[in-house]
Amino acid sequence: MNPRIATALSVLFHPLLLPTYLFGLLLYYLPPEVFSYPPEGRRLIVLLVFILTFLLPVFGTLMMQQAGVVTSITLDARTDRRWPLLLAATCYTVLTVMFFRVSFFDNLFFLIMLLVTASVYMTLVINQFWKISAHSIGLGGGLGIMVLLHGWLPENYLLYPMALGAVACGAVISARLALGAHNTKQVYAGFALGFLLGISLWGAAF
Repeated sequence: MNPRIATALSVLFHPLLLPTYLFGLLLYYLPPEVFSYPPEGRRLIVLLVFILTFLLPVFGTLMMQQAGVVTSITLDARTDRRWPLLLAATCYTVLTVMFFRVSFFDNLFFLIMLLVTASVYMTLVINQFWKISAHSIGLGGGLGIMVLLHGWLPENYLLYPMALGAVACGAVISARLALGAHNTKQVYAGFALGFLLGISLWGAAF
């Protein structure tokens, strides 16, 4: 794979962006009867997800780089990932608790964020001794959640997004391998872990 394409895919499908994509899909792709939020409510939810799951962790990581806590914003070294992952886990936990406590939010949002937050904590723990692919965990988890929702919805609303998601998973995994960011065990283990985590609430949710 061309390095520029591989880099573009890695940025476009960065793990911190995946929650925003997922909630955008839920709120703007699914029919209105699934979530009865007005347009301003939908924008508020997506913006809240974007701020807490992307902007704050990225800004915090940039500050860590300036302070010399991490050597590179791309976090290529396993040892660089510890504090940024902990920051991300904290931000994700705040959003998960917010979805749980505030009645304005659908309970499904809490369940989804619970899965996503659990994946971040698992990545943090595994990263202490092995550089597992966060991209693969995020993409596998996102695909697993779509499979979970597909089994819940009465119509095949998510059939095409699932197909596109599977293609995206393959492309990004290839990109991470092409860039030498991970080996095959790290990307495939990450994808399997994320996917299994994504469908793990099947019985609890449905």
